[in-house]
Amino acid sequence: MKRRDLLGTAAAVAGIAIAGRTAGASERLSVRSPGRLKQSVSYWPYAGIPLATFAARCKEIGLVAIDLLQPDQWKVVQDAGLACSMGYPSARRDFLSTGFNDTANHAMLLGELEKSIPQAKAAGVTNVITMFGNRRGKSDSEGRDNSIAGLKKIAPLAEQHGVTLHVELLNSKVDHRDYQGDRTAWGVEVMKGVGSPNVKLLYDIYHMQIMEGDVIRTIRDNIQYLGHFHTGGVPGRHELDGTQELNYNAIAKAIADLGFQGYVAHEFMPVRDPLTSLKEAYQVCLV
Repeated sequence: MKRRDLLGTAAAVAGIAIAGRTAGASERLSVRSPGRLKQSVSYWPYAGIPLATFAARCKEIGLVAIDLLQPDQWKVVQDAGLACSMGYPSARRDFLSTGFNDTANHAMLLGELEKSIPQAKAAGVTNVITMFGNRRGKSDSEGRDNSIAGLKKIAPLAEQHGVTLHVELLNSKVDHRDYQGDRTAWGVEVMKGVGSPNVKLLYDIYHMQIMEGDVIRTIRDNIQYLGHFHTGGVPGRHELDGTQELNYNAIAKAIADLGFQGYVAHEFMPVRDPLTSLKEAYQVCLV
């Protein structure tokens, strides 16, 4: 499933959980030190909670930012004392499947980014997301070369404004059939071809565990090309707990030991009380 398909379900779950909380709902969650990693959270799995309310709760937990927000949402989280750790350049419904691997998309994508990069700079948002897109019959070499050509055109503007573009790696096995950027090595080839410090990979740990595993070694070997991380339990993309196969505390320590200065954003769909699950994930990655 895609983020847009999950939004309604996630909102309903979050809304039910919030409505059903007892006296504990009014308790203030304890503030913790942010540790060595800047932890964030994607808003879409919690969209049943008003953003301003959610931002306040995130700050109480110890998170420093909220991820994957549209421009009209950036100030809401900033007013709560948090950063927007990843901004969207567009609200297109086909955002994930339409990317730089197809030259037919370049004019539209470049136009969106030419508008959103200065907008992000003015708002103090340092990261903007973009996509490789679905294969639609293209070979790996064609998709790679197309992605390099398109991203090289926008890289100078990103560098000029101090904004980093992040191209996300997704799995094509379970959630995003036909997506081309589904392996780290292929994404790294694109990054090497672009050759810009302001164009990086968004390494989604959930997606790459499904596609290739060997997460810690892959991160260590390619950290110079990775600018942002997403978390999520495997299988199911749920809580970072004993029901899943990844040791997120070890992964977080490995990332921190590399001196990583970007954000690690939680992006899982809670099946229990959402804020409790989020607090627990924060603590797992507090290293």
